[in-house]
Amino acid sequence: MPKPVVCAVNGMAAGAGVGVALACDIVLAAEQAVFLLAFSRLGLVPDAGSSWALTRALGAPRTRALAMTGGRLTAGQAADWGLIWQALPEADLMAEARRLTEELSKGPSLALGLIKEAVRAADQNDFATQIALEAALQDQCGRNPDYDEGVLAFLEKRAARFAGVEITAPPERAVDSKP
Repeated sequence: MPKPVVCAVNGMAAGAGVGVALACDIVLAAEQAVFLLAFSRLGLVPDAGSSWALTRALGAPRTRALAMTGGRLTAGQAADWGLIWQALPEADLMAEARRLTEELSKGPSLALGLIKEAVRAADQNDFATQIALEAALQDQCGRNPDYDEGVLAFLEKRAARFAGVEITAPPERAVDSKP
């Protein structure tokens, strides 16, 4: 999905809930939230994409240990390890999630969707392929009216008022990345 997805975890994200949370673009969690991988305690393996997301975010050693031991991470650990964007006091969680989604909804929709595309491809592209992808995506953004507004707002020292474009399907990939 080309639109930004914000997740607010309050309480426990367990099992597939970890995979669902990590599938989001920006994850916020209340300080008392916990991410639990209890699969091995049930004789199962991680699912819902959690092994994929965790390995990319934490590396294989931490992912193996969490998955094999049925490990749990506090929100603070998850933030410190780079798994989530931010751990917040519970009282601030939903207000920050709303503020962030409001901010993103006023952003340059094409650019935000293409940022997701570039980050998604970066895991599998070599450097030269990624640079080519970035150049092609930058070209798409540079031909969009939101770019003109962003530059004008910068020069006028004011907040940009992006019109955005309605994106209903993933942006067309300008340069194929490796599958």
